[in-house]
Amino acid sequence: MATRGFFGRQQDPALANRIPPGQALTKDFPVLSAGPTPRIETVQWKFTLKIGPKPVKVWGWDQFHELPQTKLTRDIHCVTTWSKLDTAWQGVLIDDILADAGVEPPTGYTLAHSYDGYSTNVPTADLIAGKAMIATLYEGKPLPPDHGGPARLLVPHLYFWKSAKWVNALQFTEKDELGFWELRGYHAYGDPWREQRYTGDP
Repeated sequence: MATRGFFGRQQDPALANRIPPGQALTKDFPVLSAGPTPRIETVQWKFTLKIGPKPVKVWGWDQFHELPQTKLTRDIHCVTTWSKLDTAWQGVLIDDILADAGVEPPTGYTLAHSYDGYSTNVPTADLIAGKAMIATLYEGKPLPPDHGGPARLLVPHLYFWKSAKWVNALQFTEKDELGFWELRGYHAYGDPWREQRYTGDP
């Protein structure tokens, strides 16, 4: 992992409802990853929706950009204790991906998969109803590789390790299958407002 500095812990009281407990505000955008940054050209990029092991639909980069594009501005919170406010994203809502594939969410559990072998589990309910997207733009520009470009999952209401970088698939699963960090001691859900950082946190 690598990170850069962030501000101290004294917070503006007016931001108390935006910065969860244990977090500190940063204006930087720290870079953290479990391994080397993969470089995926958009001509090679594929995104697959799966039910269990079965692919339901696969989109290439151009096909993916024919789907409805949505802009979201959200606060984000990293388990390493930094929070960043008003981050601006553009991409395709998970709702619109499901609609294009012609499927309703078939299970309550989802695994996100990435080009580097990373995975993370997110309850399906936390991906739909406008809560999450596959983001391809950040602050109006193509998402840089260090931040997960060309595309990453964005689930801003959970700790940011759930927003898988370099995403290439969402897989519906019959049970809650833990992902990369969750198998290594991180919380299965990761609500920043409840400080669900590690296994055993309530």
